Amino acid sequence: MSPPETEAGTLRVSDLHVSYGRSVQALHGVSLTVPQGRIVAVLGSNGAGKSTLLRAVSGTLALHRGTVDSGTVHFDGVRLRGDATRSVAAGVVQVPEGRRIFGALSVEDNLKAGFLGSARRSRAELRADRDRVFTQFPVLAERRRQAAGLMSGGEQQMLAMGRALMAGPRLLLLDEPSLGLAPLMVRRIAEIIREINAQGTSILLVEQNAAMALELSDRASVLDVGQVRLEGASADLAAADEVRRLYLGESYGTGCGAPDADAPYATSASTPAVTGPGLTELGRWNG
Repeated sequence: MSPPETEAGTLRVSDLHVSYGRSVQALHGVSLTVPQGRIVAVLGSNGAGKSTLLRAVSGTLALHRGTVDSGTVHFDGVRLRGDATRSVAAGVVQVPEGRRIFGALSVEDNLKAGFLGSARRSRAELRADRDRVFTQFPVLAERRRQAAGLMSGGEQQMLAMGRALMAGPRLLLLDEPSLGLAPLMVRRIAEIIREINAQGTSILLVEQNAAMALELSDRASVLDVGQVRLEGASADLAAADEVRRLYLGESYGTGCGAPDADAPYATSASTPAVTGPGLTELGRWNG
């Protein structure tokens, strides 16, 4: 039976509780929605539970000795039950933090690895997907026979994203895609994320560059100590004074002045419309 129209292509995380072992409670009742074709960002300090959330969605939580204690994850109206293979087959694909490419393999062989576990397709479809990735990432085409470990950090990030696209994702989970990259490469990664989304792929984005994440996304949630403290339209969150102070490195009323409007990912003040327990409970930004 097909899912209700309102659930088609939608990720819905409901009241998710996750723990590691018997003592570490990583998520406490987290809920969020990624509508079809949208970008939703998740912000938060180190240890807030952002990567744990992505692992729970992608089905890789058990690989990190984590357990879903309660709550549900549905995609396209179907419940995902913590099986990474079934998640990929459903169209949910994760690009993990740190890229995790196969350094000893060639660029092309890394891309072929991304095809494994996806819905069964022909060799012709494999070649077509590879050619699309090469079109989107010309540097990968140029270095297709080069060992992936010899590429720069930014090129490796492109390869990790290209490998994920080989699985034909309907929902792409991105974990810190700009981490450790030079500013020019961060801008290029942001452009690529926009391009991928414009082609119809929904994106759940965890990103330490909060300004970039808020500019790219339609909506955002702020995680703090495993709970959603704030959520709302990204433009509204970017305009909230406390979010700007903690996550965008800006300070008002303390002599620091407003941000440079020409700076990359600058935001402007307005009256925010966000929901959640309140800004005063947010932890300090450490990332």
